[in-house]
Amino acid sequence: MIRINLLPHREARRKQKQAAFVALMALGALAGAALVLAVGGYNASQIATQNERNLVLKNANAELDKKISKIASLKSEIEALKARQQAVEDLQGDRNQPVYLLDELVRQMPDGVYLKSFKQDGQKVQMNGVAQSQERVAELLRNLSGNSAWLERPDLTEVRAVPLAQSKSGRKVVEFNLSVSIKRAREKDENAKPAQGGAGAVKQAAAPGASS
Repeated sequence: MIRINLLPHREARRKQKQAAFVALMALGALAGAALVLAVGGYNASQIATQNERNLVLKNANAELDKKISKIASLKSEIEALKARQQAVEDLQGDRNQPVYLLDELVRQMPDGVYLKSFKQDGQKVQMNGVAQSQERVAELLRNLSGNSAWLERPDLTEVRAVPLAQSKSGRKVVEFNLSVSIKRAREKDENAKPAQGGAGAVKQAAAPGASS
């Protein structure tokens, strides 16, 4: 006897497949949403951590900027104090300048040269005088430029031959105007230090030869 199934099994199977597909899609959507939420949460935590680090670095940079500004202000104050100290030392050293100036002029003035007047203006001295010849003036310039411990950089501004006032024979002398700079005590000491170092090196170099 032949049995015939008249139930709509194909339609039922199709509905089962559709239900399974819908369930699979829903499960995939849930998994995707969970993955997106997890990745988003991880990224948010990383961003928050990086923001905290950036805030720490920003605060540290602000503190460093404050310290740098304090250091710069301290350096400027130190430089100002050094300048004031140097000014005070220069003033104290300048008190004896007239004595050193007169003594040095006497030492460096060659025979046959006479000063009519001189005037100090700061660290410059203007001199007016007469000499027996131009060679005497040249000797004075050499003394002031190379042999003087307190005077330097002489500058001859004018030299001319003029008749001697009390000479009946019309004898002439050389009248000159020159300026010269005065060395400060500290400048004198600074220039003396390299010279002392060079002399010490010469002594040390000469010592082995002397011992041999």
